[in-house]
Amino acid sequence: MDKISIIVSKGSLEGVYPALIMANGARAEGMEANLFFTFFGLDAIHKARHEHIKLATVGNPGLHLATWAGGLPGMSAVMTHYLAGKMDKLDIPPIPEFIEMIADTGAGLYACKASVDLFDMTKDDFIDEVKDIITVGEFYELADGGQIIFT
Repeated sequence: MDKISIIVSKGSLEGVYPALIMANGARAEGMEANLFFTFFGLDAIHKARHEHIKLATVGNPGLHLATWAGGLPGMSAVMTHYLAGKMDKLDIPPIPEFIEMIADTGAGLYACKASVDLFDMTKDDFIDEVKDIITVGEFYELADGGQIIFT
């Protein structure tokens, strides 16, 4: 496999990081990697939101014992801060830095046109690393010959 295309549809910490880690790993292995941000995944590349991605605590079964407290005020911020500290110890960069690093390796970052239109956004709303706003058909053309992963 020489190419991987990853669809990022969730705007939460646990929705964005897996895609970034997989894209980074693909680039490290010399593979072509493209990220297609759609729906709430657009938050990861939105200028005003990409520095404020939080862990989804409500209804997140992966939190195990903390699930019962997920709806308490401030719990999302507390858990996000906790995980950010753990990731920092593992040298996993914050989302904005990670996205810039991946783009610098040559990975393609694309916004979904349908979602951009739905949320009344324009190219100016996104970070500079976003190559273009493309349709689903254009994404499939870009992904042709490789694997597609949906996170």
